[in-house]
This record gives sequence, structure tokens and C-alpha cells, in this order.
Amino acid sequence: MTASASERPLIPQPAASVMPLHDAVAQIAPAALPAFAHELSRAADQARQGCDLVPLRRFTTQWAAYVHIQRHPGTAARFRELEDRAVVTDNADEARSAAAELGRILDAAHRAVREPLKERPAPSSP
Repeated sequence: MTASASERPLIPQPAASVMPLHDAVAQIAPAALPAFAHELSRAADQARQGCDLVPLRRFTTQWAAYVHIQRHPGTAARFRELEDRAVVTDNADEARSAAAELGRILDAAHRAVREPLKERPAPSSP
């Protein structure tokens, strides 16, 4: 059974580093580039101030998950629909339901971008 066009990823998942993620965002979600640049600048400033790479790791993880979602047109469309529903509804149960599904999509994306790290072979000893 073949996946429909909306289920197939538009691009391969890039490495979770700044330039591959930037290139992926430019290709599949160019409107998000200003947010990408702003958040990268903020993460770099925080890393410099704290002499610590955690803000940059958080940035790349967040954007790797974003790209994972956006490269799947059906998932990206559902994500946007749920975001809109969570914001505009006056029904608390509907808002909670939308937020819960958004959380599941985000959790799946974060798991997917972490899995390649688990599959890397351990470094060999000399």
C-alpha cells in the first residue's frame, strides 16, 4: 500500500543542526524564517551569556520537531486546524481536546527526531 501525497514527507528529515534546519524551513515553510532567525539569535545570546550550549540544543530540537511536522502536509494542516480551534473556541472541552491532540502530534515529532540519535553506533575504542 502506498502513502498518499499528503502523507509522504515533502523532504527528508534534516540533521538537527542550524544550517540543515534553516535550509529545510526555507524550503517547506519560508514564512517561518523570521521566527527561526529571531529564535536562533536569542538562543545564541543565551548560550553566550550562560557559557552553555543548552539554549542552542533546545533551539535545534524545537525546530527539528517543527520541520518534522511541516514536512508532512496532512499533519501540518491538522496541526494548524487544531491551533486555530484551540484559540477561537469558547468551549473549554473542545479547547482541551484540541490541546491534547496538539500535544500528541508534538510528542510524536519529538520522539521521531530523537530516534536517529538512538540508532547511531557507539564510538569504537582505539
